[in-house]
Amino acid sequence: MTGAVVGSRRPPTSCLRLCLVSFAIISALCVSGPALYWKFKKGYHTIRSSFPSCPPCVCDCPPPLSLLQVAPGLANLSVTDCGSNDPDLKKEMEKQFVDLLSEEMKLVEVVAQEHSRHMNTTFAEARRVALQYQQEAEKCNAATETCEAARERAVALLTKEKKITSLWERRARKLGWEL
Repeated sequence: MTGAVVGSRRPPTSCLRLCLVSFAIISALCVSGPALYWKFKKGYHTIRSSFPSCPPCVCDCPPPLSLLQVAPGLANLSVTDCGSNDPDLKKEMEKQFVDLLSEEMKLVEVVAQEHSRHMNTTFAEARRVALQYQQEAEKCNAATETCEAARERAVALLTKEKKITSLWERRARKLGWEL
């Protein structure tokens, strides 16, 4: 009984082959289907129009709307008309080329002066901060020198005290004292 079930199964390659063939047929119909549809429809139409009993079609379609009919304000846009109502723009457009160049040079000079002023301010601030740091460093150096001098004096006094203590200990031992 189990041998009959195994023998009736298809091998996996035949199933794969069936899927690939189905995919190829569907792809061919999807690619060529629309073209064939329109070709047959056009052929059917020409066969039908050859009959004299069918009168020609009469279309009463309105003409397409123009830009003037859709938006009348858009048709009046021209380059010469652009900005004619703006007094500032009109004034700018009346200037001569030399005047425009000289105005641009003045603006460049103003920007350069502003940049120079900013650099000078930044440089002065940097010098002020550097001077402040230098003063703080000098204070630290002075404090360090003071501490070093005090340490040297303390070492000298300690050495002197040790000598005096040693001298008194020797005298005390000579006199018979035990320490």
